[in-house]
Formats: sequence, C-alpha cells, structure tokens
Amino acid sequence: MGDRWHVEVDRGVCIGSGMCVNHAPDGFRLDTARQSHPRDPERDADERVLAAAEGCPVEAITITLAEDGEPVFPPEE
Repeated sequence: MGDRWHVEVDRGVCIGSGMCVNHAPDGFRLDTARQSHPRDPERDADERVLAAAEGCPVEAITITLAEDGEPVFPPEE
C-alpha cells in the first residue's frame, strides 16, 4: 500500500495562476475568486499533485504524509 498525503493550499499566498490545475486537474480546482483548493485534502500519493506543488510559482501548496505529518513538499532543508 502506498503513502497517503495531506495536501493544503495557503490561500493567503495563492495568486490563482492555475498551474496546479494544469498539472493535476483531478487534484486541484479554482473557486470563483481563482483561489486553489485541493479536490481531496487526504489522498493517495500522486506524482501529478507533487508536480503541481513543485510548479506553483508562489509555493502555496504543501504536502505532508497523512500518517505522521512528515513533509513531502517542500522538503525540509
């Protein structure tokens, strides 16, 4: 069984570029104010969702392991 992730978008940082939706349309949606929301905050690990987080121009997306909160993205430095 694979990892489960917890996905969050900091809407105070999100600029509504839509890059996340382009990378992972099944992972994110934009609301009427063009703010990003994860479609399912608790989800199986998904490379497209990770690519969306990595491609966010303002790094508004964080991914942690659902089990223990260990960072997936951005990685701890």
